[in-house]
Amino acid sequence: MIRSVLRITGLTAAGAALVGCGASGSPVSAPTSPPPRPAASATHETAPTMAPGPGGHTPVFMRAAAAEGDAAKTVALTFDADMTADQGPRAERGERFDNPALIETLRTLKVPSTVFMTGRWAEEYPAQAKAIGTDSLFEIANHSYSHHAFSSPCYGLPEIGAKDMLTDVRRAFAAFEKAGARNVVPYFRFPGGCYDDTALRALAPAGVTAVQWDVVSGDAFASDADAVAEQVLGGVRPGSLVVMHCTRSAAPVTQEAVRRIVPELRRRGYRFVKVSELMR
Repeated sequence: MIRSVLRITGLTAAGAALVGCGASGSPVSAPTSPPPRPAASATHETAPTMAPGPGGHTPVFMRAAAAEGDAAKTVALTFDADMTADQGPRAERGERFDNPALIETLRTLKVPSTVFMTGRWAEEYPAQAKAIGTDSLFEIANHSYSHHAFSSPCYGLPEIGAKDMLTDVRRAFAAFEKAGARNVVPYFRFPGGCYDDTALRALAPAGVTAVQWDVVSGDAFASDADAVAEQVLGGVRPGSLVVMHCTRSAAPVTQEAVRRIVPELRRRGYRFVKVSELMR
C-alpha cells in the first residue's frame, strides 16, 4: 500500500504494502502489434547488480541513468506480491492475495515484468510462483519472507530485528527455490519501501541490490483505474521504475489500469523491460 513519500538516507522512498500475483486467468484482448517475447530471463548468475555502497552497504537502485535517443525510452513495471504469516488464516477463509488475470494480461500484452515476491506468498501459491518463475517474460525478485518492516515506523508493519533481516531474505529465496521458480534475480525490495543504514548494513552479506522506484502508481486500494493510469502516465520518464500491486483483494483495478497504461506508453515510444535490463 502506497500512501506517502519517505526520505531515508538521502534517497526518496514511497511506502508499499499488500500485494499478490497469479499465473492464469481470463483471456484479454491482445495489442495490435506486440513486441517479441524475450528469449531468456536473467538469473542470480546473469543479472547485473550494483557495486556495494559506502562501507560495503547494500546498494540502492531507483531509476536508470538518463540517456539520449529513442533507445533510452525504457520503463520497468514492477509488481509486489506481498503476504505475511498473519494473513494465512485470511487466505484460508477465501481472501485472494493473488491475481491470475493480471499476470495473464501481462502475458497477452507481452510486457516483461519483475515480480517482487515474499516467501510467504510463494508458500501459499507455489504453483503460481513456479509458473511466473519459469516464464521468460518474468523474473522474480525478493520482497522478504515475512513482509515485516526493516525500519520503523513503516505504515503499521511489525518490525523485524536487525539480527533476523539476513535470515528473512535468505528464507524467501529458499521458498522460491522450493516452489520451482528458476528466473530469480538478486534484487530486494524493502517492505513498505522503508529502510535505514542498519538495514543496508545487515543485508550486505546477501549480495543483493535494493530496488526502489521513482513512479508510485497509487493502485493500492484504488477504485478508479483511470486515475491510476493517469498517475503512472504522468510520472514515467525514460528509465523509470514503476511500483504496482497485483492482488484481487487490495488492488482491484490494477489489471484494468495496466491495459490502459501499456498501449499509451508504447504509443509514446516506450519499451517495457525487466529490472535486470533496466539496470544494464
